[in-house]
Amino acid sequence: MNANASTEVATLAGGCFWCLEAVFSEVEGIQSVMPGYAGGTTVNPTYEQVCGGRTGHAESVQVTYDPAVISYREVLEIFFSVHDPTTLNRQGADAGTQYRSAIFYHDEKQKATAGEVIAGLEKAGTWKKIVTQVVPLDKFYPAEEYHRDYYKKHPEQGYCRMVISPKVAKLRQKWSQRLKV
Repeated sequence: MNANASTEVATLAGGCFWCLEAVFSEVEGIQSVMPGYAGGTTVNPTYEQVCGGRTGHAESVQVTYDPAVISYREVLEIFFSVHDPTTLNRQGADAGTQYRSAIFYHDEKQKATAGEVIAGLEKAGTWKKIVTQVVPLDKFYPAEEYHRDYYKKHPEQGYCRMVISPKVAKLRQKWSQRLKV
């Protein structure tokens, strides 16, 4: 799916959307990251509804990127390196379907690439059994304003220090050549 002629969009879920937003915001070629909700049945869900676990939505991010700088495959490789895709409906202490690992593909090419990346990671032994859902994107609902840039606005908050900061540090170590200058 093209956001415009020179960008593309990936929609991903891997636990708390604050984590993925913080990570992808530092990657070269990423133009924007929007936290939100995808994969459920409730129209225009609120954060409270999604946290209640009955909407079917996962906390997700929409990553708008420049494919001339970073490929969809690389976006997925970063995604798989900063969360645990082997735990069903859980990331650390965050448990429930709203924290599941999912790739919401926009077209058949994204679906095929996701399958290739997952197969490659399993074959390489990076992860034994990946439980990440690969499903078509139906609708993405942007999260409320107060969730946007949460890590940047609240770096000293406990969850940010204990959960998000280690993921950002992991990104900076593993993907140092792919970071914004």
